[in-house]
Amino acid sequence: MESVLSKGDYTRYSKKSSLLVLVCLIVLVCTDQDYYSLLGVSKEASSREIRQAFKKLALKMHPDKNPNDPNAHENFLKINRAYEVLKDEDLRKKYDKYGEKGLEDQQQGGRYESWHYYRYDFGIYDDDPEIITLDRGEFDAAVNSGELWFVNFYSPRCSHCHDLAPTWRNFAKEMDGVIRIGAVNCGDNRMLCRIKGINSYPSLYIFKTGMQPVKYYGDRSKDSLKNFATQYVTSTVTELWAGNFVNAIETSFASGVGWLITFCAERGDCLSYQTRLKLAGMLEGLVNVGWMDCGTQGELCDNLDISSSTTGYFPPGATINSKEKGGVLFLNSLDAREIYQEVMQHLPDFEIISAGSLEDHVAHHRWLIFFQFGENDISSIQEFKKLKFLLKGEHIQVRLLTHPMLNTIYIQRTKQIPSLAVFKGRGTGDYEIHHGKKILYDIVAFAKESVNSHVITLGPQNFPDKEKEPWLVDFFAPWCPPCRALLPELRKASKHLYGQLKFGTLDCTVHEGLCNMHNIRAYPTTVVFNQSDVHEYEGHHSAEQILEFIEDLRNPSVVSLTPETFVELVQRRKREETWMVDFYAPWCGPCQALMPEWKKMARMLNGLISVGSVDCQKYYSFCHQESVRGYPEIRLFPGKSNTAHQYYSYNGWHRDSYSLRGWALGYLPQASVDLTPQSFTEKVLNGKDHWVIDFYAPWCGPCQNFAPEFEIVARTLKGKVKAGKVDCQAYSQTCQTADIRAYPTVKFYPFQGAKKNVLGEYIDSRDAKGIADILNEKLEAIQNKGKRKKSRNKVRI
Repeated sequence: MESVLSKGDYTRYSKKSSLLVLVCLIVLVCTDQDYYSLLGVSKEASSREIRQAFKKLALKMHPDKNPNDPNAHENFLKINRAYEVLKDEDLRKKYDKYGEKGLEDQQQGGRYESWHYYRYDFGIYDDDPEIITLDRGEFDAAVNSGELWFVNFYSPRCSHCHDLAPTWRNFAKEMDGVIRIGAVNCGDNRMLCRIKGINSYPSLYIFKTGMQPVKYYGDRSKDSLKNFATQYVTSTVTELWAGNFVNAIETSFASGVGWLITFCAERGDCLSYQTRLKLAGMLEGLVNVGWMDCGTQGELCDNLDISSSTTGYFPPGATINSKEKGGVLFLNSLDAREIYQEVMQHLPDFEIISAGSLEDHVAHHRWLIFFQFGENDISSIQEFKKLKFLLKGEHIQVRLLTHPMLNTIYIQRTKQIPSLAVFKGRGTGDYEIHHGKKILYDIVAFAKESVNSHVITLGPQNFPDKEKEPWLVDFFAPWCPPCRALLPELRKASKHLYGQLKFGTLDCTVHEGLCNMHNIRAYPTTVVFNQSDVHEYEGHHSAEQILEFIEDLRNPSVVSLTPETFVELVQRRKREETWMVDFYAPWCGPCQALMPEWKKMARMLNGLISVGSVDCQKYYSFCHQESVRGYPEIRLFPGKSNTAHQYYSYNGWHRDSYSLRGWALGYLPQASVDLTPQSFTEKVLNGKDHWVIDFYAPWCGPCQNFAPEFEIVARTLKGKVKAGKVDCQAYSQTCQTADIRAYPTVKFYPFQGAKKNVLGEYIDSRDAKGIADILNEKLEAIQNKGKRKKSRNKVRI
């Protein structure tokens, strides 16, 4: 749908433009509540909470359950549309920012499944506390946290996935605490699963920092899964005897790591080997785990007054005097979880630092600091004691700061878990506050990412104001899931642009005045400040697209046209020149959604088609004169046109960069040559030029999609390699002789002084840049081979 502005509307708009923009933004924010209220969730709801809420409504409102309700289908489409948008990170961001106007190119929610599907197949593991459902935004943080993960990639439509589910649940309960058990719904996370190379379900993978993912191929029984997973648990259980027991206890004081020891006697039940191994995994890095056979070490067990099987925790510095048993904690439980929890309670809490000493502490060392204001308590979260071990490799120390009185560090008070921040070793001004989940793996991933990136938390004291250096500032709210998903991507991008662009984040729930000053109306809003120039980022939540955006600011791919430059550059263009122009209005939702795709398309067309844009709010009379009636209006002005005013309007439904590029390339003169069997033999096989050939079939969809890519190859390599196309439907014998078995197939026929082989050299790429890179490498190799041959001939002379 297009946004239309009449002349009368424009007159009123021009008089009260600022008021209209404000009204527009208010309307968008108000309508933003619709999808959330339809599902009965808050705007800060997680993906799991959104799925759970939708499932509950789906089972109640499904037309299959309401056959007598004439509105059942329409009502269900509404909640289905809401779910399809809110589950998708990028669509959710667009909806939060622009409301439904920003989704007019998207058609999610028009189809739905049977009631049976939502009852039995939807959200398989959402209600299992031992299984962590991972989405695209949190997957990398989880598997790079340093912990061992076993992840089940599944599809809700896969019967084998449902068959595995009961076993996976039991396996997760048994391995709880030893390794993290995760699940990824590839129905909701297609992009993530595609990136990870998942092409069958269920696919089970082990992930651990520092090693390649390992796929599980065995049978899907609980014991087989357990045996496979435990081989990647690096912790061990040490057998102790008189010779090494005393040394182990005495050296624990220096290492700061105590011992959990199981004494196995004739009387009583002894912890099983599997339980001891499980405890070693659960306590890895915090406590050493060992066992002793009192049958062979009877004297030592007698000295310790141990007459029946038991387990004891010996903290660092514990004495082994049989009368005192000084500091030793003896445990009667045989349950690994109960033993783990009791040992964790006896481990020391975080060391405390004062607000007055904070500046000295963070001046030269990396720190993860918990800020405790009194009403919250970190001691109840025993798992956080693992942070010291998990962050040791990054040289990050962990401390607790109680009752902080800080004027320049804006830490928000929380009622339950203390807030935390990473200080990167360059003073109190170089820190980043954690806004993710208050769970171990998320905190570990945040700390590791933060100390190695260049994103800092901003406030009034350090907000860039008339800075000479450019800044990227992310205005966000901690409750906003798309905001939290963007933060790790900003950290990745900051590492690539260190020294060129500074990165900062501003919490608008704390600094509302600063956000209002910059007219922030939706979250996240990411802005680049370059002295007096301000540029808002409108792309997807990925480091790659952020980097593309910055590159586009440096070297703009889209020309901002005025009425004068439009006449000069577009209407008076050279005969061989082609232009694409986007007529837009800044307040128009579909225009805003188009802009990042338009810039991306312009970069892909660089050197082939010139791309521009006209701001019809600024140049309304000119746009009216050019008969622009709706926004965005996309026009192509072809080369070799009989009239300067001739153009073609884009009427396609999809406004993504690839669809627009394919449409535009169709208006360029064909750069490749259509070959017949005779010309293929004469020019390609017997000729003295290098050739790249696209073997295709007219009815083949992938061939049609590839055609624009091949034309780019033809233009990119013009003068180096000739490009040809062979229609395998019309000339099947030629394609059969060339051993073509699938369409499209690209082959390279290099000239090296003799007749070419009809089979050619297969090119394994369908991307224009990829093909060009491969061919350039081959040309360089041919050139070097020729130089070596000439050199040898000179030596012989």
